[in-house]
Amino acid sequence: MKRLCLIVLGALLMPAAWAHGGHAGNIPDDMPDAQKIRFCERVRDHALQALFDRDRGSPMKLYEEDGSHGPRIVNHIIRRIYDEPQISSPKKAEAFGRATCNEMMGTQRQD
Repeated sequence: MKRLCLIVLGALLMPAAWAHGGHAGNIPDDMPDAQKIRFCERVRDHALQALFDRDRGSPMKLYEEDGSHGPRIVNHIIRRIYDEPQISSPKKAEAFGRATCNEMMGTQRQD
């Protein structure tokens, strides 16, 4: 049980440890929290794919940014996964992707 608590605590603190000056601000509150949470759950799939691509040595696959929040958030997460060797497992990639998305979307998820 202590190990699980430490893992959860580490996953929650990970984005704060990796924060940098180029961090994107919060998104306006024009979307309900339930939609934001579902979106962030889908973003973790992109984080996993980025980890697998990075580990295979594939080039970074970014989405064309059209002014909407989705591609901007996904591209931010993909860049960070490629830049951070500490994200070394699927669980770390999922946790990082979801936590970063929730932070950028301004949501709080209670797991």
